[in-house]
Amino acid sequence: MAKRSWTGWFEIAAADYDRAKNFYEKIFDMEVETIDMGGFKMGIFPHTETVGASICWGAWYKPSPHGTVVYLNANPDLLEVQNRIEAAGGKIVQPKKQISPEHGFMCLFEDSEGNRLALHSEK
Repeated sequence: MAKRSWTGWFEIAAADYDRAKNFYEKIFDMEVETIDMGGFKMGIFPHTETVGASICWGAWYKPSPHGTVVYLNANPDLLEVQNRIEAAGGKIVQPKKQISPEHGFMCLFEDSEGNRLALHSEK
């Protein structure tokens, strides 16, 4: 069986689009591009690879701390991003810890909308 990339795109649910956009812009020190389709908003994270991400607000998006966990790339050291989470309106659930020497480090957090996500970095 051939190996392949399992993530091509993911969407993070938002109850308050502007609050979620502000949260991710602050913790990753980036600008999110907004696409407003009237009744549905999508905030595209800057990306150059084949994997993309967005914040989505609309009737069918419901934030939750109990669903799928997406690991966001926080290389080179996730501690830099983790240290901005609470000031931006999020909550640290599991602070930075080593997964294993081969698999790097992770932390779990809740974003400004109540979604549970994770950060991953090599160191």
